Amino acid sequence: MTIKKKIYCAIYTRKSTSEGLDSDFTSLDNQREAAISYINSQKSEGWVALPDKYDDGGFTGGNTDRPALQTLITDIKDGKVNCIVVYKVDRLSRSLLDFVQLLEFFDKNSVAFVSVTQAFNTNNSMGRLTLNILLSFAQFEREIISERVKDKMGAARRKGKWLGGMPILGYDLDKANHKILINERAQNWCVKYSIYT
Repeated sequence: MTIKKKIYCAIYTRKSTSEGLDSDFTSLDNQREAAISYINSQKSEGWVALPDKYDDGGFTGGNTDRPALQTLITDIKDGKVNCIVVYKVDRLSRSLLDFVQLLEFFDKNSVAFVSVTQAFNTNNSMGRLTLNILLSFAQFEREIISERVKDKMGAARRKGKWLGGMPILGYDLDKANHKILINERAQNWCVKYSIYT
């Protein structure tokens, strides 16, 4: 009989609000129970649930500035985790760009990602296909954002708006209107000493 290599699974849970976190059974507990049941169903594949709790109660999924998530990232870097298990994909992140960056980080560290209630498992070919589709959309979104920023900056420059940095020599910054103005003393000096001729 072949002994399967152990896959150490970290269960990550998150709840946006802190409401109800002091009750006997919370949303975080529900998420964890579902994840444990899923891991137990994969025992034959060598899956083992890590005892450490990665619970972010009262934290938004709009960014990655969450204590439990940061601890999880550190543990992944230390090689303690082989697989991340979540109840739903949006428990990990509600931002597509953050989500894709996290998945790229997991992939780089040979860590699988599994959503219990959705067909998302980067251990199999379908999960990897889904990952590649998400990566393509994220790259597209990054390029669209970059184009919008360039267009906005170009439009602002055409209207004479100053976009930051030190004004060039001979100009002053009008902070109230975000414009640059010709420095009268510098202009007079240039005229006096015939800089323009």
